[in-house]
Amino acid sequence: MVVHGTYKNLCIYNGKSGAVKVIAVITVWLTERKNGNLSVRSRLSIMVNGPSSVSLGYRSEPASVAFSVLNLAMHFHGWLSFFITLYYKLPLKQDKTAYYEYVGLWHIYGLLSMNSWFWSAVFHSRDVDLTERLDYSSAVAVLGFSLILSILRTFDVRVEAARVMVSAPILAFVTTHILYINFYKLDYGWNMIVCVAMGVSQLLLWARWAAVSRHPSNWKLWVVVIAGGLAMLLEIYDFPPYEGYFDAHSIWHAATIPLTILWWSFIRDDAEFRTSSLLKKSKTKAK
Repeated sequence: MVVHGTYKNLCIYNGKSGAVKVIAVITVWLTERKNGNLSVRSRLSIMVNGPSSVSLGYRSEPASVAFSVLNLAMHFHGWLSFFITLYYKLPLKQDKTAYYEYVGLWHIYGLLSMNSWFWSAVFHSRDVDLTERLDYSSAVAVLGFSLILSILRTFDVRVEAARVMVSAPILAFVTTHILYINFYKLDYGWNMIVCVAMGVSQLLLWARWAAVSRHPSNWKLWVVVIAGGLAMLLEIYDFPPYEGYFDAHSIWHAATIPLTILWWSFIRDDAEFRTSSLLKKSKTKAK
């Protein structure tokens, strides 16, 4: 699903729509790139991240830090409960492995998500070049892997060769992009386009699957997809921080906490549903 980093800090607080900021950032990026001007980092950084009180590398964003830590905790709880469900509540094969075909993918997703929220908390508490790059890179990594996972699950790709064919080009692109923003140029406009494209793509994939599948927990998927899309409006229509702490970006971080809980609940339900289906098929064949 769409996670931290997709629409990170798109707005500044001058009363204008955040959508205008997105268009402005991309327009400046395209214009400067066309003119061959490579010295626009500071201008785009202000447009993307907005103004903040920074002293000796420290940002004054305690709400965003707190909500990032809570998101990390919810992902850890979700991943741990998924692990317990698979290996202690559901039947296992004779070799003690799970029947669920996507278990390894969800484990990787959980680890990447926790890593992303960890660096989000660090970046919002200490804004230096290293933490910024780690935050952006972690967000890109989990978005890219989430896109792969959404394709494999929604199209029910279970053959290893087919999984490799689907994953390889996306992994190659994501890896190249991370290397580009870390070792060549931290291009805010291009990074925004990449993140938005990957985030919207997986959102549409899950929505399509929820519409055509007969999964018993489809309603949870619909809630996450719709509520996640609505939560992004907080990044498009920004407002000044209330009492200097709670701006739209921090509240968006807060909104993803219950969605994370529901999302991992859906993942557990999916593991139970697939395991039950596979066991029924194996019993039918045995007869």
